[in-house]
Amino acid sequence: MHKDHYYLLSLGCSKNTVDSESMAQLLERGGFRGTAAPEAAEVLIVNTCGFIGPAKQESIDALNELAAMKNPDQYLIAAGCLSQRYGEVLAQEVKGLDGIIGTRRWMDIVDLVQRLRTRKHPEPLYHLPTDATTVGADEQGARRISIEGASAYIKIADGCRRPCAFCAIPKIKGTAVSRPVEAILNEVRFLRDQGVQELILIAQDTTDYGYDLGLKNGLAKLLNQVVKAVPDVPWIRIMYAYPGYVTDELIDTIAGHDQIVNYLDIPLQHAHRDTLLRMKRPAKVEWVHETLGKMREKMPDIAIRTTFIVGYPGETDEEFATLEQFVGDLEFDRVGAFTYSYEIGTPSAELRGQVDDDVKIARQNRLMEVQQSISLRKNQAQVGRVLPVLIEGHAEVEDEDGQSTGELISLGRSYRDAPEIDGYVMVEGSAPVGEIVPVRITGAMLYDLVGTVELNQPVVIQPGQIFGSGDLV
Repeated sequence: MHKDHYYLLSLGCSKNTVDSESMAQLLERGGFRGTAAPEAAEVLIVNTCGFIGPAKQESIDALNELAAMKNPDQYLIAAGCLSQRYGEVLAQEVKGLDGIIGTRRWMDIVDLVQRLRTRKHPEPLYHLPTDATTVGADEQGARRISIEGASAYIKIADGCRRPCAFCAIPKIKGTAVSRPVEAILNEVRFLRDQGVQELILIAQDTTDYGYDLGLKNGLAKLLNQVVKAVPDVPWIRIMYAYPGYVTDELIDTIAGHDQIVNYLDIPLQHAHRDTLLRMKRPAKVEWVHETLGKMREKMPDIAIRTTFIVGYPGETDEEFATLEQFVGDLEFDRVGAFTYSYEIGTPSAELRGQVDDDVKIARQNRLMEVQQSISLRKNQAQVGRVLPVLIEGHAEVEDEDGQSTGELISLGRSYRDAPEIDGYVMVEGSAPVGEIVPVRITGAMLYDLVGTVELNQPVVIQPGQIFGSGDLV
């Protein structure tokens, strides 16, 4: 073990990853050094996820594994969502836990470590204030970013003020708090200087950005300033838009800037009015039809991603059939279907009509079957076109027996694919990692595309631009 070394395991979503990177920055500034070997670290940190049951269990298992191997001179800290919501319960579940710090005071991680070094009692130290004061000067100068290869996530706000009955995020994170515009612009300039090719704006609800700052259409205004600040960053991507708040101004902003990729993630969760009302979600399904129509009219090549919850309490066969028909009619490019997860303390936990697990799984499978045919058809429509593709890595080609053939393919993403959650473009040969290259699409699968680098096209390309039409399949 080395004094002043830390090991940090980040679990959960990209928003959690940003928090982990921010804690790492503060630890490094405080004289600590990161290590990938937990046995070599004085401080062991797990940034937990507390969103749904399996994620909670993964966090608890990771903490228990570290607790079992640590020695008396090491400190084990639970950070993040599970800590914020279930701090005292977590201390009972994990024997040997030394410190607990939540989502709203991650910036005090160095102070917590120093306090652990001087503590006189074996009980865990709790650092779980309830105020959502995590922006501006309170961030202690830590950048709210996470760089993943040639892409980077930027957290533009934290917390959520939406009333969704199934979601514990407001209890975990607090209400929505937007970060100052200038702080975000400083970070996008920094990322530009690091050679980042794709900026991904994230928050629990990006379309709520600026509400607490008195801004109307705050996300659109922020995007215009980001584009102006870093005109040489090829791709800007928006995640987690809330239904009903994708305004005409936001649509015009996306359509009006080549840098902002024609892609939008709008988690809709359901399509039946009664289900949405029980979810305490926007229930005007007509808005979805109208808004998707506007986006597709102004951006014919836009890729729209959404997510749905099946098996929500009280979901009838009729309600699910409406959702199934909705997915078939709207033809989203990307769909994620999740079974309802019972969350103690949320309004949905008190609802009658909990759906059996086998029914949930059957509905999930059925919905994805509907989407698969749509996804394949959407992918087949790309065959013959030339798409800009951000190359992320290489892989060896294997034969039918799983043996390497000695050939390489390149793995990348088009503007239609967000990192980690969408598909890949598999490119023949070895293309340069970290660069956007023009790729002619030659084949399509359910979720992925196959292509070759188009040598007669320029390497410097505009994001979202289609380089050739070919014969569409």
